[in-house]
Amino acid sequence: MGGREPTYFLRARYIRAIEELGGIPLILPLVAASRARSRLLDCVDGLLITGSGPDLPPHLYGERQRYRFPLVSERRADFELEIIRQARLRDLPLLGICGGMQTVNVACGGSLYQDIPAQLEKPLNHRQKTKATRVFHPVVVAPKSLLRRIVGQSMLLVNSSHHQSVKRVAPSLIVSATAPDGVVEAIESPSSRFFLGVQWHPEFLFDRYEAHKKLFLALLRAARRP
Repeated sequence: MGGREPTYFLRARYIRAIEELGGIPLILPLVAASRARSRLLDCVDGLLITGSGPDLPPHLYGERQRYRFPLVSERRADFELEIIRQARLRDLPLLGICGGMQTVNVACGGSLYQDIPAQLEKPLNHRQKTKATRVFHPVVVAPKSLLRRIVGQSMLLVNSSHHQSVKRVAPSLIVSATAPDGVVEAIESPSSRFFLGVQWHPEFLFDRYEAHKKLFLALLRAARRP
């Protein structure tokens, strides 16, 4: 997949979810200049911050790396953190998925558990062995939250493929869903028009489960031009 040359890689399911539900997906390049990043945001109506196999470098939330997991490139981390902050200042609709939700939390001043099994007592297994197209565990959705208004349910079945999670919630964000073991499964900004992160992967579920389809539909609705 590109050998040693840096390579852009994105699962087609993210593209499908946006396109099949009425949006026009664009993959943004990791430009370095802040002004160039701002110009990219001039060209879009909303943002989807996708998941990532590697972890965010812990120094970005004030910790040393305690466990030997691969880290996302500094260029991608820097790009995503700034693009999230710029999008929030613009009140641009944003949905973060899995690692994308974790990046949202760090961008806004929060921190992460670097490894759930090592740092939490009696956690669920958050890395399901079944296919990601199948739901795995429930989450409780907070009343009066944006997430609750979107899915219309107090409990939601989700898939799960992560070993990190939100530790300290960013000061300006709130928790809008939790797993049975207390792990944060969704966060949002109550002061923004649409600023939401979910820890699961709805792009694997949207074509089979109505509640997960609603997440993408809500993003597209918020991003729709007048």
